[in-house]
Amino acid sequence: MVETSLEDPDENPVMIATQQEMAEARLPLSHRDYCAHLLIPLNSCRYKNNFFPWKCEEEKHAYEKCQYEDEKSDFLLFFKQYQDF
Repeated sequence: MVETSLEDPDENPVMIATQQEMAEARLPLSHRDYCAHLLIPLNSCRYKNNFFPWKCEEEKHAYEKCQYEDEKSDFLLFFKQYQDF
């Protein structure tokens, strides 16, 4: 299973990729989030395979799942704050 930092929605997410790793991978600032540790190998796979979409499906799925879980946790946090009013 791919390691994610968003498995428990009640815990604060943890950055797995370091600033140095993200800088070396030349990730844009807008993509340096809690899923960056999955984007680095995805981009590497894409470059190695000439961006053929069927070559990096596992990495892409893991990254998109992480993004989905991040959005879901953001929504749940917003919803909890909204209920407190």
